Amino acid sequence: MPLLHLALPSPTLALAAWCPLSPTGAQTTQLLVDPPWRPAVLWDQVTLTCQGSGTAGATTWYQDGQHWWQEGPANFTVTVSGIYTCDRPGTGLSPPMRVLNARLVLQVPAWELLEGDTMTLRCRCWRDMSVTEVRFYHEDKEVGRSLTGTKLSLSPLQLNHSGRYCCGGQVDSKVAPWMLSAPVTVTVHVPVDIATITPRVLELTPRDTETQRNTVAAGVSGAILFLLLLVGIIVAWYQWHRLDARKHQERAPPDPMALPVEDPQATYMELQRQPWEPSDIYDNLHQKL
Repeated sequence: MPLLHLALPSPTLALAAWCPLSPTGAQTTQLLVDPPWRPAVLWDQVTLTCQGSGTAGATTWYQDGQHWWQEGPANFTVTVSGIYTCDRPGTGLSPPMRVLNARLVLQVPAWELLEGDTMTLRCRCWRDMSVTEVRFYHEDKEVGRSLTGTKLSLSPLQLNHSGRYCCGGQVDSKVAPWMLSAPVTVTVHVPVDIATITPRVLELTPRDTETQRNTVAAGVSGAILFLLLLVGIIVAWYQWHRLDARKHQERAPPDPMALPVEDPQATYMELQRQPWEPSDIYDNLHQKL
C-alpha cells in the first residue's frame, strides 16, 4: 500500500468545483481539490476528495493512469506528484487532476469558469520562492506583465478567453534565472440560463405519422367548414338587406316631384292643330294638368 497521509475533508473545500450533473443530466463522479487551484502544487498539502454515488469506502484511485488504490477512502492528502483520477460505483471515472512539483507553475481557478466571471492567474515559484518580472501569455501572445506581482485578473471573461495559458519570470535561482511554466488549458463556458438550446428533431413512427396526418386533416376540414359557414351568413345577410330595402321602397308614397311633367309648349301646339271648342279645350287642359 502506498504511503499516504489521510485527512478529513477540509471545511474550506471548494464545493463550487463539484458539479454533480453532466450536461446530459446524468450524475458523474467528480474530483475536488483543496486549495481550489489547478494544477495543484505539492507544497500546498493538497487534499483530493472523490464525490459520487455509492459508499465512500468503495472508491478506487488511479495515479498516472495506473490502478493505484482499491477500496480507498473518499479523500486524502497527496504526497506524490502525478495525475489522479477516482472511480465510484454507478457514476464512473472522474475527470483527472494534476498535482505538480515543478519550479514554476501557472495556476487557474479549479471551478467551472463562466462567461462574465473573473479569472485570476497565479504564477508561483517552487515553495513560494521569489519570482519577479512575471509575464503572462495566452496562446503564445503576451497578455500582461508585472515587475513585482505574480497575479493577473481577466474580467469579464468571454468565450475567446479560452485556450492555453502559461507564465514566465525571473526566478531567485542561480541554476535557471528565467523560467517558463507548463501550459494550462482554460475553457470558458456559457451560463446555463442564457445558453442556446438546439431544438431536437422529433422522430415519428409510422403509427404516429398517420395520427398526425389525421389530426392535420381534421383541423383543415374544420377551418374550411367555418369559412363556408361565414360566407353563407354574409350572403344571407346581404340578400335580406336587399329584400328589406325593396319592401320599404314599394311602401313609400309617390313623390310629386318625380312625376313626369309635360311640356306646356307641346300641349299648346297640339291644341292649335285640332278644332276644339272652348269647353273641350278647358276640359282637356284640366285633365292633362
